Amino acid sequence: MAVAIATIATACGSARTLEGPAAAIYDGECQDADGRQLTVYSGRTENLIGPVLDAFECESGIEVAVRWGASTDLALLLGEEGDRTAADVFLSRSPGPVGFLEGKCLLTAIEHDILSLVSDENSSDERTWVGFTGRKRVLVYNVDEVPDDELPDSVFDLTDERYRGRVAIPATNGSFVDWFTVFRDQHGTEVAMQWLDDMVANDARYYPNNRSIVEAAGRGEIDMGLVNHYYQYQVAEASGEDHRAANWDFTDDDIGSLLIITAATVTAASDNVEAAHEFIAYLLSGPSQRYFSSETLEYPLAAGVAPADVLPALGGLEIGSINFDSLGEGFARSTEIIEASGILNE
Repeated sequence: MAVAIATIATACGSARTLEGPAAAIYDGECQDADGRQLTVYSGRTENLIGPVLDAFECESGIEVAVRWGASTDLALLLGEEGDRTAADVFLSRSPGPVGFLEGKCLLTAIEHDILSLVSDENSSDERTWVGFTGRKRVLVYNVDEVPDDELPDSVFDLTDERYRGRVAIPATNGSFVDWFTVFRDQHGTEVAMQWLDDMVANDARYYPNNRSIVEAAGRGEIDMGLVNHYYQYQVAEASGEDHRAANWDFTDDDIGSLLIITAATVTAASDNVEAAHEFIAYLLSGPSQRYFSSETLEYPLAAGVAPADVLPALGGLEIGSINFDSLGEGFARSTEIIEASGILNE
C-alpha cells in the first residue's frame, strides 16, 4: 500500500510562529507541547490538509503524527490493523471508505457538539463521521472547441455519437471511484455498468487524475472531462489566459452534479479520544473552513462559513439525498467494474 508516516515538523516553542498557508489559519505564538499526542491517517493529500495540521499542532500543543495515503488503501489498512492500530483519526476523501470501517465496528461516535457544527445531511446517522468540505463533480471543457449548444444536460448524454472520442474519465482516481459507487447506488449497478461500457464503446479517453484532465482540456488535447470542481480554478490561476477551459454543471438532479464530502472520524481503538475530538472540531472552526474555501477552493461545510467568491452557489445532487452509510464496501466492487470495463486501455 502506498502509505508513509511522518511527524508534523512543528515542535512548538512559545516564541515560534507559523509561516505560509498555516499562518493564515493561526497567526499567534505556538504553544509548548503539553505531552498529548495524536496519530492521523489522512486520505487527503499533504498539500491540502498539511497547513491545517500544522496550525492545529501549533495552537493546541498536541503533537501530531500523520500517515499519508489513498483513502481506500488506508481504510483497508485500518481494517487489517483492527484494534491494534495507532490511528486516532481517519480523514477520508469521502464517507465510502468510512462506511467500510463502520461495517467492521472500528469507529466510535463523534460528540454531538461537533456534529452540530454542520447540517444533518453532512454527518452520519450513526455519528461515526462528520463532513468538513465538499467537492462537486462537474464537466470541464475547452471553451474554444465546445460551443454552448454541445454542452450536455446529463452524464447519460455523453454516450451519444456526437461525443465520440471527446470525453476524458479519471477512471482510477479515488473521487471517480466514489462517484461511480454512488452512481451504482442511485441508478443500480446494471445501469451504471452499461453507462461505463457505453462510454468505452464511444471512445472515452482515460486519464489518471482530475488535474491531468483539466490541463489537457485547457490546452485542447481533449474537449471535455469529468472532474472535481476545484481543479479548474487551481489550474486556471496557475496558467492564466493560456488555459482555455471552464467548468460546466449538469442539471441539478443529475448524478453528474453530485457533491462528495470529505469525512473525519475517530477510531474505536483510540486512546486519545479527547484530542481527536479537539482536532475534528478544529477542522470545522472558522479559520480552517475559510482556509479550505480560499486556498483549496473546496466548499466549506461548517455553518456560517461562506464559500470563496469564485465558487458558484451549490445546487446539484448534494449529500443529503445520498445514504453514504449504506455504501460500505461498495468502492471495492466499483474498482472491479471499472477495471473490467476496459477504460484503462483507452
